[in-house]
Amino acid sequence: MNENNTKQTTENRDKCKGLKEISALLAKVNDADLIWDFFECLFTEAERRDFSNRWLLVKEISNGVPQREISQKYGLSLCKITRGSRELKKDNSAFVKMLELQKKETESRSE
Repeated sequence: MNENNTKQTTENRDKCKGLKEISALLAKVNDADLIWDFFECLFTEAERRDFSNRWLLVKEISNGVPQREISQKYGLSLCKITRGSRELKKDNSAFVKMLELQKKETESRSE
């Protein structure tokens, strides 16, 4: 491994470290408003819109909405939508787990 590859590996590890820390903190927070405020501090408006649209596209795909329709509705490239579709099909998909969690949450609120 050359010096550039070592530097990139270290940088990637450091980036993942921050994401792991944020994930652990969010797992402990039971306050949607605090998380919203945190996201407003962390992300620009464009980044929040992109983040939101990625989640919404996953929900649309899981509901059987055609990819072209999703692309037009959210102004997203077919590449992003295809990526979401592939992630949904993976074994042990985190998207599927999160969708199931949301479904259970929605069902418990409607009871």
